[in-house]
Amino acid sequence: MDIFDMITAKEIATYYTTAGTNKMPLLGATLFPSKKQLGLDLSWIKGSNGLAVALKPSAFDADAEVRDRIGVSKIETEMPFFRESMRIGEKDRQELNKVAAAANAALLQPIFSKIYADAANLIDGADVQAERMRMQLLATGKIDVSDRRMLYTYDYKFKANHKTALTSTSKWSDTVNSNPVKDIIAWMDQVEEDTGVRPARAICTRKTWGYLLDNEKIRKDMNPIGGTNLIMTDSMMQQYLVNKLGLTVAVYNKKHSLTVGGAAQQYFPDDVFTMIPDGTLGNTYYGTTPEESDLMSGQTNIQVQIVNTGVAVTTKKEYGPPVNMQTTVSSIILPSFESIDACFIAKVA
Repeated sequence: MDIFDMITAKEIATYYTTAGTNKMPLLGATLFPSKKQLGLDLSWIKGSNGLAVALKPSAFDADAEVRDRIGVSKIETEMPFFRESMRIGEKDRQELNKVAAAANAALLQPIFSKIYADAANLIDGADVQAERMRMQLLATGKIDVSDRRMLYTYDYKFKANHKTALTSTSKWSDTVNSNPVKDIIAWMDQVEEDTGVRPARAICTRKTWGYLLDNEKIRKDMNPIGGTNLIMTDSMMQQYLVNKLGLTVAVYNKKHSLTVGGAAQQYFPDDVFTMIPDGTLGNTYYGTTPEESDLMSGQTNIQVQIVNTGVAVTTKKEYGPPVNMQTTVSSIILPSFESIDACFIAKVA
């Protein structure tokens, strides 16, 4: 038996699906559910008060096409392509063959599990890219996709009057003088005045949430007799905001790394408070990767499995020299943002 026959796209996909059964979904995945899209083009209809809104990549062959309509604009662009691979080389294969020759499955299975886990990490990387894009949208209204070779910027044309940056003593980091409740009411009123939809949820990090927990005006409002002498908890603040403003806040501090062994980075930035309406905000669209196109066209020299709606896992024997097995994970991802006009982004510190 060729040991590589046990390292296939199907086996890796099965391992990943089984291992991820109990994994908690990322916040962005619940706000922007996954959908499949054939090809590279992303197109959706977005309410825009009769104004055409262009979504422009900064480094593609052609600008995004904009088609004006009454009351809506159709936005089209190409989605960014991500691909990364790993190899099992000749030396690794020799070690695997030694273990296989010993006919000891107990020794062989941990090695396969490690190989599958390494491939699963590549698949997780596709999720990281999707979540980074979704959180960039919610924090800035734009998406920047960059590495050492290229930079793509997708500008979703967030409403200028639905963005603000607090200054001086109005910053929430000034917990004595700032008035977050007054600010939030004004922002909610602005969105409702413009769209007829009132934000019901918000997103911030633990640091930003801390400004609310420590704010003196909020503490006095919650405990007028004892003033600021109050032991505040997350649940107390959550209930206060629901009762006072009808606002539920998600404190999102989940992190990722852009490189192996790299520094941890938050998906959502500190000092930003984004308010959003109820329901889904858009979709996370997955395009057709070249590997998936090969699968649909009946190519037989590679094995391809699709996981997470549109992430392609590909295994291919390379007879070289050198002889090795290549595992590639690729995805074409871009979120739509149909509810963009009903959101508000505030830089609060």
